[in-house]
Amino acid sequence: MAQRMRTENLKAWYGMNQILKGITMDIEKNAITAIIGPSGCGKSTFIRCLNRMHEVNEGTRVEGKVWFEDQDIYAQSIDPVELRSRIGMVFQKPNPFPTMSIFENVAAGLRLHGIRRTSELNDAVEESLQMAGLWNEVKDRLQHPGVSLSGGQQQRLCIARALAVKPEILLMDEPASALDPVSTGHIEDLAIKLKHQVTIVIVTHNLHQAARISDRTAFFLSGDLIEYDNTKDMFISPSDKRTNDYISGRFG
Repeated sequence: MAQRMRTENLKAWYGMNQILKGITMDIEKNAITAIIGPSGCGKSTFIRCLNRMHEVNEGTRVEGKVWFEDQDIYAQSIDPVELRSRIGMVFQKPNPFPTMSIFENVAAGLRLHGIRRTSELNDAVEESLQMAGLWNEVKDRLQHPGVSLSGGQQQRLCIARALAVKPEILLMDEPASALDPVSTGHIEDLAIKLKHQVTIVIVTHNLHQAARISDRTAFFLSGDLIEYDNTKDMFISPSDKRTNDYISGRFG
């Protein structure tokens, strides 16, 4: 598989607390890469560094390189807002814009990028909701508030919002952790379908989820990358004892 992104000796801090201790890994194009590990190991910080969301918080610092299509995303010439349209993100808890309709939640990013024509907005919103597997459920109530949807639908709405601006990478930070099993299944099925169009990096505490949907898995522990391999190989015969202990439930 072709490389879509690469980190080189990536380190990150919150204040004086070092969260990532030098992560070097490739993220492959049109694949699902799962990031697993116990709480506090640096998973969420890692993916936030991939689109510079980490720097939104005060007192943060990053060292090392993050290459995206042969550009270092931390170079001074890179516009973080434009970058985040190319590398979208879906968070742990659904966060639709509370004062906006279903339609406007999806259209918000398009309007931000200067799209104003009604026909163009209509087509893009429908396409994004179709991609997120939500269109048939909401097509007759697009003007209803986004927050009127169920939790699982709200999360798919947030995915549609991210997809509307046609990102090349979609970062998902435990997108199903607050959802019921049926909604979780929808999100997992959606990720598998989307990977043919969008490279996906997903943080998950759910080892079964990582095994079900990901092509490659990275195991983080205390800010270090312990092991990174094809998911089937890692789950059948991990090369590091710490990985085996985590996967087998001895800690975490």
